Amino acid sequence: MSEPLTTQQYISQTAAEVEAALRSVLPAKWDVPAQLRESMNYSVDAGGKRLRPVLVLAAAEAIRRDPAAAKAALPVACAIEMIHTYSLIHDDLPAMDDDDYRRGKLTNHKVFGEAMAILAGDALLTHAFYSIVQSARLNGVPAEIALQIVEELSVLAGASGMVGGQAADMLGEQGVTSIEQLKYIHQHKTSDLIVFSLRAGALIGGATAEQLERVTEFGTALGLAFQIQDDILDLIGDEAKLGKKTNSDVEQQKVTYPFLIGLEESQLEVERLTDVAKQALNQAELEAPARLFGIADYLMKRDH
Repeated sequence: MSEPLTTQQYISQTAAEVEAALRSVLPAKWDVPAQLRESMNYSVDAGGKRLRPVLVLAAAEAIRRDPAAAKAALPVACAIEMIHTYSLIHDDLPAMDDDDYRRGKLTNHKVFGEAMAILAGDALLTHAFYSIVQSARLNGVPAEIALQIVEELSVLAGASGMVGGQAADMLGEQGVTSIEQLKYIHQHKTSDLIVFSLRAGALIGGATAEQLERVTEFGTALGLAFQIQDDILDLIGDEAKLGKKTNSDVEQQKVTYPFLIGLEESQLEVERLTDVAKQALNQAELEAPARLFGIADYLMKRDH
């Protein structure tokens, strides 16, 4: 009998499965302008942790210890990676963070120009909803579950979710002064997509209302810890591992957790939030929660 996968091995293997699925997610038969298709694929293929799609699949398996649940959730896992990728393309634009590199590669607009980068982001955002529908059409996910997932993504990725967090972040550059304002930005800009990923996987796995509530609490705390760790790594991380320039927050005069409460207190907050997340998961009475616990610990200690 083979040894069980470590958390890092599980993340790598699952990310590879998602990447393989993403290569064919935009049908080859569709008549799409070649440069638009190339621009979309350029950023989707740029690598990264694939955390959000991994969480979709891990949550589905945690609710129901059945590989079929993860297979059914794969189109949704691809959808959230497309949403995340579009947000990065737009974040990197000169009007936003004005970054030259992402995941060790030139940013989309540096290769294809600003107009095509905007359109590639628009196309990925739109195609994500098409992909969710395929979970019902091709993989047997009940239509009412697919509909709920579409609705939740519209909320958590939209004006009251990720986009709202991005807007608050941009406005905050003009003077965020409180930890409450910064927490709002982090919760919506980062936590909301992590919450969505976990809830979507749990819904496909057949979660009860109580399990969904606990999974939501887990994702909210985990997402905030993840973003604070990003703030920390921007200060002390290795550029080669991160695939992007460090100290960018300092150069852009962004207010971060280390700026407001200090590096050591920020590190302690990551640990505290990870504990809060794990306590919520403990109460969810999941069939196979080990992977989610492992991911929580892994993210707390990550260096990229």
